[in-house]
Amino acid sequence: MKIRLLWVGKSREEWLKSGIEEYRRRIGRYFPLEISEVREERGAEAEIMRVKECQRLEKSLIRGSRLITLDERGEELTSPRFADFLGRYRDGGTQELAFAIGGAYGFSETFRTRADRSIALSRMTFTHQMVRLFLVEQIYRGCTILNNEQYHH
Repeated sequence: MKIRLLWVGKSREEWLKSGIEEYRRRIGRYFPLEISEVREERGAEAEIMRVKECQRLEKSLIRGSRLITLDERGEELTSPRFADFLGRYRDGGTQELAFAIGGAYGFSETFRTRADRSIALSRMTFTHQMVRLFLVEQIYRGCTILNNEQYHH
């Protein structure tokens, strides 16, 4: 199974890019991981920006991708349950599991309904930049749990 991370806009801070890259490298021992950054829309009404950004996200998906949106209103999972979630997709023959992080105004309704599932990292609100790092860390943690490794303790 391949994991694809989709998000709106570029990761800006060097320390953030460094952290994302570190976990990307670690995840590579378990799954191929690809990151697709799409252009952020500016200067329009919120709904127009949502629609345009989500159209760009949609174009980054391959046919048959299983889409998971990250949304503060999504289902909260513990790390072990998230690991089980990854394992079920892996063992179920999923070709590509795609996690999407929306822009400042979130996802369009069309994109939201396209998703197989929506998960929340927390009920707290985080910057979209920070969510990227939290997501790659949790994917790595999930991989170590699935493989009974020490990192997750």
